[in-house]
Amino acid sequence: MIKKVFSLKKLLIFISIIVILLCAFMVFAYFYLIGPSEKNGKEVVVYVSEGQTYSSISSLLKDNKLIKSKVAYKIYIKLNNPKDLEYGNYTLNTSSNVKDIIETMKKGSENPDTIKTVTFIEGKNMRYVIDTIVKEFDITEEEILNTLNDSTYLDSLIEKYWFLTKDIKNKNIYYSLEGYLYPDTYEFYTNAKVKDIFKKMLDNLEIKLSNYKEEIESSKYSIHEMITLSSIIELEAGNASDRKGVAGVFYNRLSNNWSLGSDVTTYYAEKIDNFLRDLKQTELDSCNAYNTRSSCMSGKLPVGPICNAGLKSIESAIEPTKHKYYFFVADKNGKTYFSKTNSEHVNTVSKLKKEGLWIEYES
Repeated sequence: MIKKVFSLKKLLIFISIIVILLCAFMVFAYFYLIGPSEKNGKEVVVYVSEGQTYSSISSLLKDNKLIKSKVAYKIYIKLNNPKDLEYGNYTLNTSSNVKDIIETMKKGSENPDTIKTVTFIEGKNMRYVIDTIVKEFDITEEEILNTLNDSTYLDSLIEKYWFLTKDIKNKNIYYSLEGYLYPDTYEFYTNAKVKDIFKKMLDNLEIKLSNYKEEIESSKYSIHEMITLSSIIELEAGNASDRKGVAGVFYNRLSNNWSLGSDVTTYYAEKIDNFLRDLKQTELDSCNAYNTRSSCMSGKLPVGPICNAGLKSIESAIEPTKHKYYFFVADKNGKTYFSKTNSEHVNTVSKLKKEGLWIEYES
């Protein structure tokens, strides 16, 4: 019995020593891993994007050889819980330990970026958005297009935003985020990156859609279809007050398996500025995933939005006016005329031409 007790005591002592040694090793390893990444340090400028946190930049710091271990770094962040990471440029040194790096970043980015105001107009398409970004920021068209075509990036957006679906990755879509970059006036840092700009615009759309989420999810139409329709309404309705009526016309036509018959979708399909000239018959008849004048698009919406619509048009697609009209036309003053039959519609067009109210375009 005494031998057994003595053996158990020795075992416990042995286990205790092992645990102490393991703990000591872990502590040593932790402090080693949060120490300087390099002895002969060099300065590295890193850019932190808007919305990133101390924890989410672990890969950025590791890639720039500023930390030895992402795991040890995240443990340090968890233990110390630093707040409010400002986005912008930081000059850090590879000979700094994690504590010094965090302390430097807590002071804020050097030379805080100048804020600039940029307005994106309702009803403009992605071509306009690209041109505006290139004009206002140190960003190239190639950078923007690469971002729009980045499958991994798009997947991350689909995971983050409830209103973005795999539909934006359809191979027939011209620009993946067309229709989702909410048109508004924004404040950006002058050195903002493409993803910073997109994030702010997508965040804004999320806020605008939040009040309608229940209605959208209970509709027989998907959010992508509603955003697509809202973009057509934006360009087709002459006055904001007519938009819900125009939406009702489109829904009536879809319900009866008619084509929407919208010229603006043809202009977009052909990559021609809206109403720059009259459309050719071959263009109107062209079977394109956007062209709702084509017979191959009967009962269908375009594959995706054709512009970035404002809130009134989005509301109209979600809450259309219910009526029995199937046709509409706007005069050159923006007034909209609704008709129940094609003959009524033809008569209205004829009357507008006689009264000099018909919109004429260059051939």
